[in-house]
Amino acid sequence: MNRCGLLTAQKNPVPLKSVEVELQVKDHVATVISTLNYQNKEDKPIEALFVFPLPGDAAVCHFSADIGQTHIVAELKEKQQAREEYDDALSSGQQAFLLEESEQNPDIFSLSVGSLPPGESASIRLQYVIELAVEADGALRFCLPAVLNPRYQPQGSEGPGVPVSSVPASEIPYSLSFSSRVSSPRPVSKVESSCSLEPLHYLNTDHTEAAVKLAAGHKFDRDVELLIYYKDAHQPSAVVEAGQDSAQPGTLMGDPVVMASFYPNFPESVQSSSSSCGEFVFLLDRSGSMDFPMADIHHRTRIDSAKETLLLLLKSLPMGCYFNIYSFGDRFEHLFQKSLRYSQKTMKQALKKVEEMSADLGGTDILEPLQHIYRQSCIRGQPRQLFVFTDGEVSNTKEILDLVKENCASYRCFSFGIGPGASSALVNGMAKEGGGHAQFITDNDRMQLKAMQSLRLALQPSVEDISLTWDLPAGVTAKVLSPTIQNIFQGQRSVVFAQLTGQSSKTGEGSLTVKYSIAGHSCQNQLFLSLKPAPMGSCTDSLTVHHLAALTLIRRLEMEERGCEGEQSEGVKKKLVEVSVESGVSSAFTAFIAVDKSNNRIIKGPLITQELHADLVLKGSLFFFGDDDDDLFGGNNVFRRIYSSLKKRPKKSLSLKKCDSKPRYEDPLLQLVSLQEACGRWLLDPALAIILGKSREEVKKAKPTKVSKAAWATVLALIWLHSSKVEAKKEWELIAVKAVSWLKTQKVASMSDCVAAGNALLCCNVQTDTLGL
Repeated sequence: MNRCGLLTAQKNPVPLKSVEVELQVKDHVATVISTLNYQNKEDKPIEALFVFPLPGDAAVCHFSADIGQTHIVAELKEKQQAREEYDDALSSGQQAFLLEESEQNPDIFSLSVGSLPPGESASIRLQYVIELAVEADGALRFCLPAVLNPRYQPQGSEGPGVPVSSVPASEIPYSLSFSSRVSSPRPVSKVESSCSLEPLHYLNTDHTEAAVKLAAGHKFDRDVELLIYYKDAHQPSAVVEAGQDSAQPGTLMGDPVVMASFYPNFPESVQSSSSSCGEFVFLLDRSGSMDFPMADIHHRTRIDSAKETLLLLLKSLPMGCYFNIYSFGDRFEHLFQKSLRYSQKTMKQALKKVEEMSADLGGTDILEPLQHIYRQSCIRGQPRQLFVFTDGEVSNTKEILDLVKENCASYRCFSFGIGPGASSALVNGMAKEGGGHAQFITDNDRMQLKAMQSLRLALQPSVEDISLTWDLPAGVTAKVLSPTIQNIFQGQRSVVFAQLTGQSSKTGEGSLTVKYSIAGHSCQNQLFLSLKPAPMGSCTDSLTVHHLAALTLIRRLEMEERGCEGEQSEGVKKKLVEVSVESGVSSAFTAFIAVDKSNNRIIKGPLITQELHADLVLKGSLFFFGDDDDDLFGGNNVFRRIYSSLKKRPKKSLSLKKCDSKPRYEDPLLQLVSLQEACGRWLLDPALAIILGKSREEVKKAKPTKVSKAAWATVLALIWLHSSKVEAKKEWELIAVKAVSWLKTQKVASMSDCVAAGNALLCCNVQTDTLGL
């Protein structure tokens, strides 16, 4: 197959020539402007369809087109009305453009370019705003999706699976240019990326503004990910944005809107403690794509990295908790019939099962195992924590999020998107609706590090009785637009959007107080705010906060509408459409429509329709579709069961050794961790001596007389961790805590002498208090 890109049935390429992206970041909010340049090289008018991904939490707020000297700004209308106007325009020979969001997947958009005359060029401009997610290390993460993975549809699919083959980056038919500008009240310390960047260019002396571009020659064959680091970042803040002058006071767009950001700070006693109970359920993707390699130096597959991560997670669980492991593809499996108490026996059973796992379960049906998990009875006194690992995308995202939302009172959900193309709508949405935290693992990220960061959050005591209290000038009221805050984590941002109404809503000062209780402590965080609207500076979108607030309200109403029936559902839908049209922010029930009515120019000639019946290349993946796939987002969804027909592959692991005489893991850290028992101790095992670089006899001879073999082995393991694996401390920290807790129960006569003997054997100088002993 030599052709690639969007093709007609006659294998003629859709004329997308280039994509230009401009990113403007102001503190933790980003405005993204994308320009898609087309040219019709046919000798007849064409209609082209381009399907592409956007972040699931992006507020699409502008759509326009330039054809020759004509500039057309699209209008946002009810979706069916917009479709009818588009069809009418095409049948009348007029140029028209239609941009619509998938009704099931808020991170997938389709752009229809209609009646483009022969030889004509068109530039499509799309703008959206997005709140940047905070990574566990404090970075703000921006991702420009480059991969539109096949969407797995668990029901209604017939016929054989559809093969997928990769396309070299050199064959991608359009170019990408990307530039970004970052500004903040605090200095920008650095910007990192999964792609090659030109050096960071500071625009002022205090380093609060900077510009960065992709290095020359970048191919749009992967997600463009930026990690932005500020100095002294993540301070509480409140931004009040003035309403639109042309809008009616009392409406969302006519009133000021406040965006309040909190970074809760728990009491020291709470921060230093972690829960010793809980039910931990791990749900692992075993679809065929999990056999793809990670982009790291070890060339591990995604499934291998996930299995190593499960090892660390299982070893880090506290004694006294309960756990279970599920895995899924187009069917699902579970380790135990119900969650069992964590012990040496159950941990060994789990590790044996994990070692046998392969990416051999076909597609990506996550709904069915979730339903099974949520049906299980609660264990009294054991808070439930769900960890979901997936690299895939599904066609029923909103159905899954509704399910997670329904069960958020009984389960906190921590989600992990693996590899380029993992759906941000699915991964972020599950964490948001489940009161947990989302992580994305791309390129050289270590999955283990991010999983352990989330486990530390899961071990924090649950926050209860969350409430908001506003203190505003007389006559001013706050209408909260955000959903109820489900959970709060130490140091993690919580955002509240509210519409300020009243005659004096543009002057004065006020405050917002978040109150909650945690581990028996009553806490509160107060944020003071000036009602005087903040200047927007050089930002292209002067209504950024309003657009984000509108999207928050739209998503809330969409979920409410799905839970209603009959007249009630229609009433919510009507309200949703009104909010979407008024704010200019796209929704599942509205679409942008642009029609060129200038000079009453009629495009003559038969219209060539370029559809997705052939090859679709988006960021390096080549997909084949059947002739009956005529509905992108409905029941005949073209994103079929991509992996359902894949034959089961032989069980293998790049990181697990099959020879019993050799270590199971290549990484010495994982070798050491694999030897630890559930209670936290190590045994004086020959494998431990090998990791320490000593013979078994040397280790036994150096043991102090009155110290047990297990206590001696555990002290040596701790010294090795603190001396040889300091850079990976966040990965083994919880494992070390368990070891120290166990040692403190052993009543070792002279722990300092034991540590000194261990230092002498291993030629180290780790202090006893450093070990926590």
